Amino acid sequence: DDIPFQGESVIEPTFQLKAKWIDAADQMAAEHQGLTVVEPVTVIMTHLGELMRDNASDLLTFTETQKLMDDMDKAHQRLISDMVPAHITTGGIQRILQNLLAERISIRDLPAILEAIAEVCAGTNNLGMITEHVRTRLARQITAANSDEEGVLPLIALSPDWEATLTHALMGDRDTKHLALQPSKLQEFTTRLRDVFDQHSLSGESPVLLVNAAIRTQVRAIVERFRPSIVVMSQNEIYPRAKIKTLGRI
Repeated sequence: DDIPFQGESVIEPTFQLKAKWIDAADQMAAEHQGLTVVEPVTVIMTHLGELMRDNASDLLTFTETQKLMDDMDKAHQRLISDMVPAHITTGGIQRILQNLLAERISIRDLPAILEAIAEVCAGTNNLGMITEHVRTRLARQITAANSDEEGVLPLIALSPDWEATLTHALMGDRDTKHLALQPSKLQEFTTRLRDVFDQHSLSGESPVLLVNAAIRTQVRAIVERFRPSIVVMSQNEIYPRAKIKTLGRI
């Protein structure tokens, strides 16, 4: 037990870190020892907020998607009519929006999202590939959303060795790519990820994991199994004028 106070030991629900419920009388002493002390109501509100963000994609129904599109201005109504249903269905657009929400990307800039979809939907019906293209078009938004108070994007990068290992483990054609890592290698990767991000969480930092665009989707699928709050970005999603800071490497 790393927390030298009496109380119930727990796992903090949002960042999955060791924590302890302590008596209010011990708050000042805990703060003097450099421990992070959070009020119960803050813990509850943070957890509820995380639950909403984690499940936002499930809340976007087909009907709600149709309503969002019906409310677009006249210029974008023409764009929609050019796409739907000739190149993509409303259900396909719903799925793309859900993909974005699943990784906590706001869909408020729906015009930009629809324009990005229109750029590629005539050439592919792979919704995952279309989603990745949309993400590149939202680079400024994604970068800003994950930057700190000083406008700096904190990064944890993959080492060249891990980049090569994961890239070589890609199997399948361009529409059905997946990672075929040996179980021991997958365990090694997830353990290393967990250790690095736990260390930075204890320091109050929330860096993003930066990976090659070719493996971003597959790495995200690994990460969301144990820490959905970790943001996984590719180099293509960093806004060119962004200020970045590399905090470490895996």
